[in-house]
Amino acid sequence: MKLYISKFLLGLFLLSTQFIFAQNLSKKQFSVKGSCGMCKERIETTAKKAGAKEAVYSIDTQTLTLEPNSSVSTDEILKKVAEAGHDNEKFKADDDTYKNLPGCCHYERNQEPSKTEINLSSKKENEFYVKGNCGSCKARIEKAAKDAGATSAEWNAEKQTVTLNFDPTKTSTDKILKKIAEVGHDNEKYKSTDPVYSELPGCCLYDREIPFGEANPNIHFEGGTKSEQNEQNNHKSSNENHTKHEKNIEGVTITGGKAATSLNKKETGLVFNIDKKELLKAACCNLSESFETNATVDVSFSNAVTGTKQLKMLGLEQKYTSLTKELLPEIRGLASAYGLSFIPGRWIESIQLTKGGSTVTNGYESITGQINTELLKHADTPETSLNLFSDFNGRAEANITSVSKINDHWSQTFLLHGNGTFGDTDMNNDTFLDRPKGTQINTAYLLNFNDLDHSGFGSHFGINFIKDERTAGQIGFDKKLPQNQQSLYGVGIDISRFQVWNKTGYVFKGKPYQSLGWMNQYTYHQQDSFFGLRNYSGKQQTYYSNLIFESIIGNTNHKYKAGASFLYDGYDEMYLSQNFKRNEIVPGVFAEYTLTGLKYTLVAGARADFHNLAGTQFTPRLNFKYDITPQTILRLSAGRGFRTANVFAESQQYFASNRSIEILQNGGEIYGLKPEIAWNYGASLQQEFKLFGRKSSIIADFFRTDFQNQVLVDLDRSPQQLTFYNLDGKSFANSFQTQWDFIPFKNFDVRLAYKYYDVQADYLEGRREVPFMAKHRGFVNLAYSTNKNDKGGFWSFDTTLNWVGKQRLPNTSTNPDEFQLPTYSESYAVLNAQISRNFNKKIRAYLGGENLTSYYQKNAIVDFKNPFGNYFDGGMVYAPIMKANFYIGLDVTF
Repeated sequence: MKLYISKFLLGLFLLSTQFIFAQNLSKKQFSVKGSCGMCKERIETTAKKAGAKEAVYSIDTQTLTLEPNSSVSTDEILKKVAEAGHDNEKFKADDDTYKNLPGCCHYERNQEPSKTEINLSSKKENEFYVKGNCGSCKARIEKAAKDAGATSAEWNAEKQTVTLNFDPTKTSTDKILKKIAEVGHDNEKYKSTDPVYSELPGCCLYDREIPFGEANPNIHFEGGTKSEQNEQNNHKSSNENHTKHEKNIEGVTITGGKAATSLNKKETGLVFNIDKKELLKAACCNLSESFETNATVDVSFSNAVTGTKQLKMLGLEQKYTSLTKELLPEIRGLASAYGLSFIPGRWIESIQLTKGGSTVTNGYESITGQINTELLKHADTPETSLNLFSDFNGRAEANITSVSKINDHWSQTFLLHGNGTFGDTDMNNDTFLDRPKGTQINTAYLLNFNDLDHSGFGSHFGINFIKDERTAGQIGFDKKLPQNQQSLYGVGIDISRFQVWNKTGYVFKGKPYQSLGWMNQYTYHQQDSFFGLRNYSGKQQTYYSNLIFESIIGNTNHKYKAGASFLYDGYDEMYLSQNFKRNEIVPGVFAEYTLTGLKYTLVAGARADFHNLAGTQFTPRLNFKYDITPQTILRLSAGRGFRTANVFAESQQYFASNRSIEILQNGGEIYGLKPEIAWNYGASLQQEFKLFGRKSSIIADFFRTDFQNQVLVDLDRSPQQLTFYNLDGKSFANSFQTQWDFIPFKNFDVRLAYKYYDVQADYLEGRREVPFMAKHRGFVNLAYSTNKNDKGGFWSFDTTLNWVGKQRLPNTSTNPDEFQLPTYSESYAVLNAQISRNFNKKIRAYLGGENLTSYYQKNAIVDFKNPFGNYFDGGMVYAPIMKANFYIGLDVTF
């Protein structure tokens, strides 16, 4: 039904477009001053209230196109526009009215509005389109042009062009326009990075979504709809480890300077963009280590035997967060336990982190949020990078990335990763390896096609293969021998994974607001493993398809998306002697509407998914943003999500124990259990202000997750048992976080955060706190860099302190005294630090240390001396299991 409605609305829009075209002769254009989207909204609304049948304002041309009613004159309309604060060719706004406009609306008033109609297509050969607003923009653009070698430069705010004169033997237009982009101004050749743009004064924040006249900027396209590109925040690589957005989004930096982490100021939801600069603050060997300098995501060891890490967000486990790659499903199903190690850190171009329910266009599984990873894709010039890494405990890895253009439309990326852990690390002297030994080979190839300016088509193709082998357990265990032929306890995990995907999109000619995107992905995942005498193996085949159409209703203040998706999951698991097979087939439809007002944005969406095992599921989601002032932003969200629990794959951290597994079936079709369903509600307040003359930002947010149904993992019924059953009662998670970012002095970024969690559930024995979840957490991140020298060299110093409060531990009171754990753990602090030296734009070396406080859990394995006994348990981990560890690395770009 929603698809029919979408087609009906589209038909109405096309009919209205034809009608408007037929009425063009009655329209008139007038010069009106304005600078941003808020100006556009104000001017058009005022004109219509004054009697205009139609009013369309263009920020680029500074013109208002009017079709007045017969009962009102254009002079009357333009007078009302001036009274609203906008100078025009007939009337000038009152000074007080102008001053009361928001800062972003303060256009340049020192020039009289032109009374001639503007034609952008008539620019001269030495004119180039450059975005800007005011006198400050003019000075910045002209200075940048001259710094790049221009003998003269004149920027015209009305035409949005810069006229250049230069000696072609000393510089070029490309060099000059690239320099202009580097200081924050999009132009017909280059796009400014989002962090640089967001650092411009408020009066300089031009509208980045409205295209230039006939010369559209070169926007790289990765497939899908334009709004999908907006969500992806795709970046280009650069030698300075800064990145360039492939599709604009307007953001506000929360760390200052060329920000490593930015909060998108225009995004309705709470979306953080983490770029490559943030990832370089730590070792970041894979995705699980990419959040160690981030306050939102909690990273911890999952158990004391396999050495794997897990993420938690909003007080809930990783499985409730949608983890995607290139906006395609990634870490889910059988990949839940080890998938974070399958995305090397040096492959990552950017990460988009959304708190709370994400858009319905990305599926139904997101409950606490979404983490999307973008891989390296484009570079202006061919670029090959080598990364070498080693720590002092036998871990080594190498990464080779190569990004190059094939021609004007095609580009390609080669990605290769290899790692190995060869040393026997046992820092707590319990005879068990603190992390597994083994190797991983990981390779990917990406192919991109971009012909938006001509045919309107773009496409992105990717293929990825992974072979991961690891051995854990007691030192001396021989994986070549069967477990029943040796006395030492061992763990073996072998994983093979293959993926192929494609995203193709089309932007309709002459309608940049209307597009069609289609995404497809196939994944094959196989795991063969054993934990002592306990074996677990599984195969998963997944096919995912998502088709999205996007357009507007009347104007860009009313946007909508509509589409359909299809998901197939085929599972074949073997645990001990039991075989579990199932096929999940989920066709779905969705629609989303976006309403943009003068100070608010509302995004309302819903989807219906027809799950063959879980039944029909309806998923509504709502996000609302209100700009109280340009510096104070309120966000509200609410939404539903559902998922099917993979009880074996998602609980492998408890397999390295002698707990027997029991499933209390409840009539469901998946392991006899019903699907998990939860509602998430959130509110956040963002406040910007000046401190020490520099930008500062405080963000406070509160989220609550209420489970309508949940598959509980009960560790308390008996220390020798692991029980799964559906919730009978209430289960909730309250999450409060406040974060303050400021810059005390130049090049020194400070980030402080505090988090409070209240996570409880009704287990069979009554309501209890969920184990391994600290109520209180503190976070400090300090980053300082020196100024660059003539060769582009500089030093960087980064340090992060995480304080974790006490956590409830599972009940072990029935164990013998020596194998009992306390009710609550100790609180502790973990300190990480790194020093890096960029010798120039191509060579970087770094040295760092993890867990420099050397706090580790001394009783990480219960009854480690008798791993085949009743009380052995390697899953009771609440803190680091390794003492201080040091590492070195080298980055070389060719």
